[in-house]
Amino acid sequence: MPRSFTSHAHIGRRTLLTAAGAVSLSTALSACGGGGTGGSSASAKPVSQADIDKAMKTPTELTFWTWVPDIQQEVALFQKKYPAIKVKVVNAGQGVAHYTKLRTALKAGKGAPDVVQIEYQAIPTFTITDSLLDLRPYGAAELKDTFVDWTWGQVSGPNGEVWAIPQDTGPMGMLYRQDIFDEYGIEPPKTWDEFAAAARKLHKANPRIYLTNLAGNEAAAWHGLLWQAGAEPYATSGKGNVSVNVNDETSRKLAAYWGGLAQDGVISADPDFTDAWYAGLNQGKYATWLTAAWGPVFLSGSAKSTAGKWRAAPLPQWDAAKPSSGNWGGSTSAVVKATENPIAAAQFAQFLNSDPASAKLFATKQSFFPATKSLLADPGFVGDAPAFYGGQKVNQVFADVSGTVSPDFQWPPFLDQVVTDWTETVGKSLAKKSDTVGALDQWQKRITTYAKSQGFTVKGAP
Repeated sequence: MPRSFTSHAHIGRRTLLTAAGAVSLSTALSACGGGGTGGSSASAKPVSQADIDKAMKTPTELTFWTWVPDIQQEVALFQKKYPAIKVKVVNAGQGVAHYTKLRTALKAGKGAPDVVQIEYQAIPTFTITDSLLDLRPYGAAELKDTFVDWTWGQVSGPNGEVWAIPQDTGPMGMLYRQDIFDEYGIEPPKTWDEFAAAARKLHKANPRIYLTNLAGNEAAAWHGLLWQAGAEPYATSGKGNVSVNVNDETSRKLAAYWGGLAQDGVISADPDFTDAWYAGLNQGKYATWLTAAWGPVFLSGSAKSTAGKWRAAPLPQWDAAKPSSGNWGGSTSAVVKATENPIAAAQFAQFLNSDPASAKLFATKQSFFPATKSLLADPGFVGDAPAFYGGQKVNQVFADVSGTVSPDFQWPPFLDQVVTDWTETVGKSLAKKSDTVGALDQWQKRITTYAKSQGFTVKGAP
């Protein structure tokens, strides 16, 4: 994973978007149009098929910013179908570097790409500045049924806008050490109550082993768990109106649960994606990893000494009768509103992620977890049985999990600040084994103060 809330293929990094050098949101609020997460709420007139055909036969060069390795294979498929269109692929960095360069180019009014890779949680950050093109006039809405329902909710605006095309996903599940479970008589927990009981049982039996690690530096995982629990921490309605409710009843339940386990010392809160964390995975310090669908491939490359010992299962549930999960990671292809070639750029973004051959390449060559319904039902994909997981069909487990992710979760338009504040409040409480419920109130206050300073009207607890 990259240093953003992103997909497995950018292995070695994690955390949410931390976008240095961001344009002032107060400036953005005065500049952007009304409606939802920014941008125009009015649907532009559909572009005719004749105009699309003409544009795709006109010699054009598009610039595409992406961090995906070897994506030239997918790009080549597009160029074979549309030989008049040349695509210049640019790796502008990952996480901080990628988003900072994009913001700088947008602010300068020059140097921005036509098409840009952007993570789901970063979309509101760019729609609030009216930087993305609504893809509806170019036929994007017709692709809705191609993709998993919740992913379409992530790329859509409140007035039906289509801000990007889904590329990959990270529905959350649980990877666990079958050998450790067998040794200590533990069954894969189906509920969070069972998980807590297993955590106490295991650590009492062997104080060197923790049932899991919930990293105090990983706001991404926390948001995925909020998502699974049914929390609605953020919402944006109308120009400059945001709701912030990170300390509501559902969030408090989550904080009491994980904070209690941390205070009891039966789970660890080690910083993840560090040398010590990798060693813990390899040496059996953690009996589970609550991770996303990119996790199985990542783990097989990062904990080779444990091959054959891991298995996959859904996350434990708050309500076993209503299976649910959250998402951690994944990205999209968006078109920058300032592009001089909107038709060709929109067609490229759509083709790249919806063409069956291109989508399959992402799954097989880059090991992305699919966003398309067809691939999640493809026997060749879900039937894969890697030896690292004892021959278990791990992709099938996560494909099933993907169908339980709610489409309603929203992100704030100032995620970088939200993440910084989480790490310094909730994350710190987990690491220090202090009051996690109380830390929620601190987090709420800090986000609210920041949002108001940027010109937002804030609803929610003070």
